[in-house]
Amino acid sequence: MELNTIQMVAVWALPVLFAITAHEAAHAYAAKKLGDPTAFMLGRMTFNPLKHIDPVGTILLPLICVLLPGGFLFGYAKPVPVDFSRLKNPKRDMRWVAVAGPLANFVMAFFWALMFSFSTSSLNGSSFQLPLALMSQAGIQINVVLMVLNLLPIPPLDGGRIAVSLLPHQQANMLSKVEPYGFFILIGLLVTGLLGTILAPLMAMVMRVIQIVL
Repeated sequence: MELNTIQMVAVWALPVLFAITAHEAAHAYAAKKLGDPTAFMLGRMTFNPLKHIDPVGTILLPLICVLLPGGFLFGYAKPVPVDFSRLKNPKRDMRWVAVAGPLANFVMAFFWALMFSFSTSSLNGSSFQLPLALMSQAGIQINVVLMVLNLLPIPPLDGGRIAVSLLPHQQANMLSKVEPYGFFILIGLLVTGLLGTILAPLMAMVMRVIQIVL
């Protein structure tokens, strides 16, 4: 089904906002549980999207990606501030704070999969069936993309932080030095099309897991 611009925005807006919000709120929650209340004190441990929105990364960039033919969906929110020195065990707990975001996206993807199943099984013939089905498909896609993307071992992505926490000190220190250039590496992969090539099989694997669970 071909959607016009307004329909595309209507279908994707809520899934994108909730995906990014859940991701950042999960980081804040994990950090607080493990000893660092910084994000909590700044009001970031919340499902209020306004607390997490970055005008460019959360609104403009995903909008451009959705409207471009065949564009790869991409976006980001304001990073949740974490003072790793305040964690109970900084090197170990860093990985749990990092993994909380992708895990939240997996849960959200599963939720949207349930909504899609509900729309096709219980709303047959209803005027809500198609909008909910399309929004659910968008929700599954954006959450799977965010989950897999953030698990790439490139600092400052969550996968980079996980890798730093698992590697021996010398290798971890070397990888952490990549962080100032991580965003540029990501943009380079996106522009060259390599990002989609890397993520596609990983996304397919996550989708199969969701289908098996359902």
